[in-house]
Amino acid sequence: MNLPPRHILSKSTFLYGCQCPKRLYLYKFRPDLKEEVSMGQQAIFDRGTNVGILARDLFPGGVDASPDSLYEYQKSVVKTAELIAAGNKVIYEAVFQFDGVLAAIDILVKDRGKWKAYEVKSTTQVKDIHVTDAALQYHVITNSGVPLTDISIVHLNTEYIRKGKLKIEELFHQESVKTEVIEMQASIRKTISELKAMLAKKKEPKVDIGPHCTDPYECDFMDYCWSHIPEVSVFSIARLRSEKKFALYNKGIIHYKEVCKEIELTTYQQLQIDGHLKKKKHIDLESIRTFLASIPFPLYFLDFETFQSAIPLYDQSRSYQQIPFQYSLHYQKSAESTLQHFEFLADAKGGDPRLPFIEQLLAETKNPGLILTYNKSFEKSILTALARDFPKHSKALENLIDRLRDLMVPFQQGMYYLPEMNGSYSIKEVLPALVPDLSYEDLEIGDGSSASLAFEEMMYNPEADIPFIRENLLKYCGLDTLGMVRIFEHLQKV
Repeated sequence: MNLPPRHILSKSTFLYGCQCPKRLYLYKFRPDLKEEVSMGQQAIFDRGTNVGILARDLFPGGVDASPDSLYEYQKSVVKTAELIAAGNKVIYEAVFQFDGVLAAIDILVKDRGKWKAYEVKSTTQVKDIHVTDAALQYHVITNSGVPLTDISIVHLNTEYIRKGKLKIEELFHQESVKTEVIEMQASIRKTISELKAMLAKKKEPKVDIGPHCTDPYECDFMDYCWSHIPEVSVFSIARLRSEKKFALYNKGIIHYKEVCKEIELTTYQQLQIDGHLKKKKHIDLESIRTFLASIPFPLYFLDFETFQSAIPLYDQSRSYQQIPFQYSLHYQKSAESTLQHFEFLADAKGGDPRLPFIEQLLAETKNPGLILTYNKSFEKSILTALARDFPKHSKALENLIDRLRDLMVPFQQGMYYLPEMNGSYSIKEVLPALVPDLSYEDLEIGDGSSASLAFEEMMYNPEADIPFIRENLLKYCGLDTLGMVRIFEHLQKV
C-alpha cells in the first residue's frame, strides 16, 4: 500500500490557523503548553461524535473509512479512494488529501451519479466557522478528483419534538452551503499558503491577545498567551463589553487604578473598583429593607439542577432542552421556626425524570409561601417548559411561577457589595463573602455544569460509582438552598 506523505495541515489545524496563527504554531511546536481538556469540553466533543454517528441513519448502508487511530489518516485516504473505485455510494468519514492538506467529511453520497458531501454539526444552526470548514473540505475533495455537485451542513432542528420513536429525518436539518463555499475558494487557497509558510519558518508569530482568543472557540493556549494579565484587571470589570476591555488594553491600560481616567464607569463598576482599590464595601440599608419587606414569611428556598442532551431522549422534549433532574428545597414558616429540608434526585436510569420531579415538587410546596430562588429567570424558564410539556399540571406550575422571588436582586442591583465578591453577584461569590463558613471549594461537585455531567455519567457510564455521585449531587444542591437561607438571614441582620 503506497501511502501519501504525512499532511502539513488538517481541517482542525487549518481552522486553528484561521482563528490565530499563533495557536496553530503552538499546537504544532509547543504542545507542552496546551491546557488540559476540561470535562465540559470533552462532553461537547463526545456529543458531537454521537450526533455524527446518529446522522448516518439519514444515508444508511454506508461503509466507514475512519482510521484506526489519529496517526493513520493516510491509510484512510487510500481506503477512501479504494471504496470510491469499488463503486460504494455512501461512505462515512471519507478522507482526502491534496497538496499537504487533509480533510475528512462525515458523509459522502453518490446520488444519481453525482457526489454530495454532508458535514454534521451538533449545533442548532449553521455558523460562519462551519462554512469555512466546508470550504476547506470542498477545496481538498474536489482537487483530489471527486467533483461535488453539492455540500451541506447537517444540524439539529430545535423545532422537532420527540413523540415516540426518534424520527431522524425530522431531527436533522440539511442546509446547502455550496454557494458560499465556492465564493471562498480563493481565500482558502491564500490562507493555506500563508499558514504553510508560517509553519515552515518554525518561528512563533507575534500575535497579541484579542477577541480572537475566544472566537469562535476558546483557545487551549490562553494560559500561555495571557500570562501577563493579572487576576484582577480591566478584563475583570463587570458589565463592560469585550470590545471596550480590549480597547483599554490596547492603550496599555490593564490595572483598575488606570481605568477611572479613561472611561465613565457605571455605579456597579465603581463599586467594584472602589472595593478592590480602597477595600470599600457598600450597603444600601434602605433599599435592602424595602426588598426584605416584599418577602414575608413563610418562605421556600428553591434550586434546580438540569442537564441537556443534543438528541432528545424523552417524549415531549427537544434538542438541548433543559431537563430538570434534581432540586433542593428549604422551608421556614417563620423567622423563629425550625428550618425544614426536602430534596429530589431522579434515578438516572429510570427514564424521563420530569413527571416525578413535578409531582414531588408540587406536593412539597403545597403550603402557602413565596419561593425564593437565586436568579429567578432560570427556575422560571424550567417551570414554564414543564407547564407546556405537561398540561395536566400546567395550572399548578403556573401558580409556582407566580410565587417566585429573586434573592439575587440586592447583589445584582448593587444594594449590597463587598470587595470579596470580585465584581460578581453569582451565589458562588456572594455566599463565601457573606457567610465565610459556607463554601463550594471543598465539594466534589461545585457548580451546575459539573452536576449535569455527573448525572449524565450515571446515565451512560456502566462503571459509574452511583452512590458516591448521588451523595455529592445532594450535597451540592443542598448547599445552594442552605446558602440562600444564610444569605437571607445575613441581609435581615444587616
